[in-house]
Amino acid sequence: MAQPSTTALPVQLQSLSKFYGAVHAVEDVSFDIKAGEFLTLLGPSGSGKTTLLMMIAGFNRPTKGSIRIGGQEIVHLPPHKRNIGMVFQNYALFPHMSVGENIAYPLRLRKIGRAEVEDRVRKALDLVQLGGYADRRTSELSGGQRQRVALARAIIFEPRILLMDEPLSALDKQLRETMQIEIRKLHDRLGMTTISVTHDQREALTMSDRIAVFSKGRLAQVATPTCLYDQPQSQFIAEFIGESSFLPLRKASGGLAYGGQVIQFAETSPDTFDKPMLMLRPERLHLCALEEANKGADGNIFDGQVQTVVFQGDSLLYEVVLSEGHRVVVRVPNRSDDLRRMPQAGNRVALRLDRADTRIVRAEG
Repeated sequence: MAQPSTTALPVQLQSLSKFYGAVHAVEDVSFDIKAGEFLTLLGPSGSGKTTLLMMIAGFNRPTKGSIRIGGQEIVHLPPHKRNIGMVFQNYALFPHMSVGENIAYPLRLRKIGRAEVEDRVRKALDLVQLGGYADRRTSELSGGQRQRVALARAIIFEPRILLMDEPLSALDKQLRETMQIEIRKLHDRLGMTTISVTHDQREALTMSDRIAVFSKGRLAQVATPTCLYDQPQSQFIAEFIGESSFLPLRKASGGLAYGGQVIQFAETSPDTFDKPMLMLRPERLHLCALEEANKGADGNIFDGQVQTVVFQGDSLLYEVVLSEGHRVVVRVPNRSDDLRRMPQAGNRVALRLDRADTRIVRAEG
């Protein structure tokens, strides 16, 4: 995590809920956000993430619960008294104003003197790499440049917290990926407590110190990107963060079993779930011909048949149906010297999962 600035403040959410009649948009959410942390609220549409962000911003009033910034309760404060910067999905720039006037607007509202406004606008433009653009019209800017202007306007008055609602969704894929890194760099320079909303799991993994995953209005798990990816607590999280295949396990005398074999784990076999599922990340599986498989290897071996092979540029995606009938997806890096030796559709193959990569999750439903 970036070193927090001296003005960065922590955020505490306690038993936060928002009900619309019988619809529970957000239900009983509690967690803390560290000062200077970049936290992303991640989840599918309708999961409650934007509703939660708008409650922090002050645009939605919670049905119940507490929101504290730096230890101060803010639930009863209007948005303009919370000292929070906001970047909206559509940027919300004023088309009749120049770039400089858009960025200066929060300072004008605060009755800041002209000389200081001009100085801070110039510094803000330099910070987002738009030096010299103050007199441009916003209609003359690209999507990425408008997003930078919206960022500059949100941070120019030095807010305690920065909130971003799907800030990159309007950009094309290549520009979106570039801006993810630029925003992260900007956050590291400013050290500002930042809370962002997205439904894009790769964006969340790229930008965040921690990610809070939401499902049906409830907090499913909050953890670092690495922990969420490698140690998801449920099948839903494993499916939403990256790609996964799943195999149902049953309890056996030697631990947890699939088919006729007891699954090997790096540590003691876990048995905390009523319906345990073996999580298979496609890039963690090793694909080889049956005759090359080492049955005594330190890992778990599964036999199957290749159904399809899909070329995806940097990798090949294999769909393999195991002997027990379950479908598993395997991703293999595209290395030209390996392609001629790789199995083809219809070939019998073996999949090896190293013990260190063997994880179970809780089944949904």
